[in-house]
Amino acid sequence: MNIKLQEQDIYYGNLILVNQENPLHFNNIADLTPVSLLQSNILLKQSAVNALNSVLQEINAQNDIVPVSGYRSMAEQTQIFEDSLKENGAEFTQKFVAKPGCSEHQTGLAIDLGQNIPPIDFIRPDFPYYGICNKFRTTAPNYGFVERYGTGKENITKIAHEPWHFRYVGTPHSQIMHSKNLSLEEYILFLKDFNNNNKLVYITNRIKFEIYYVPYCEQINIDCNEDLIYQISGNNIDGFIITNWK
Repeated sequence: MNIKLQEQDIYYGNLILVNQENPLHFNNIADLTPVSLLQSNILLKQSAVNALNSVLQEINAQNDIVPVSGYRSMAEQTQIFEDSLKENGAEFTQKFVAKPGCSEHQTGLAIDLGQNIPPIDFIRPDFPYYGICNKFRTTAPNYGFVERYGTGKENITKIAHEPWHFRYVGTPHSQIMHSKNLSLEEYILFLKDFNNNNKLVYITNRIKFEIYYVPYCEQINIDCNEDLIYQISGNNIDGFIITNWK
């Protein structure tokens, strides 16, 4: 089966890298759904909602961990950024609030979580490295989520350490990132070493995944074996990440 990919497809998918150097190209997010009936105002893409609820159910944390902030429109991110500048100053805002157009929250794939102990800070909710919060942190990669802004990665992500901010990238990418301690910036670069003739092979739960990068050049065609399940994600920069499994 032959799949045609065009330039605009680079900017869609679970693995798009959104940061100061790689802003969003589109802000019309489809497939948004409430994270729960109790938090109907907090939205994520359906795949991320399913994964989030699976983690919470596995560790029995539905009452102990609460969603604080999910999808944000350009207008909402602009308001949050401007309000933080006024209330907290430029230094704080540059560390903890992404510029409008450069925020992962605008993808519908990022969620801020807090320990359910009021009051909960909207910008920096408490999500410690012990107890139920850390249990979430260590379980989440099995369902496609990673802690996005880890400690020691500030020079790479250009965002301060945020223990509360999680990003859905899907499996097995979350598991690989977690095991290798890679930020999304590092992972996207790491995958460029693999191509159709030299795939990254990862085996988990008896499933063999093959992952590789395809650079965009005008219009490209990808031949996917009909016997394989596959996913294609743009990287929001210059190409695509192909994931095959049987």
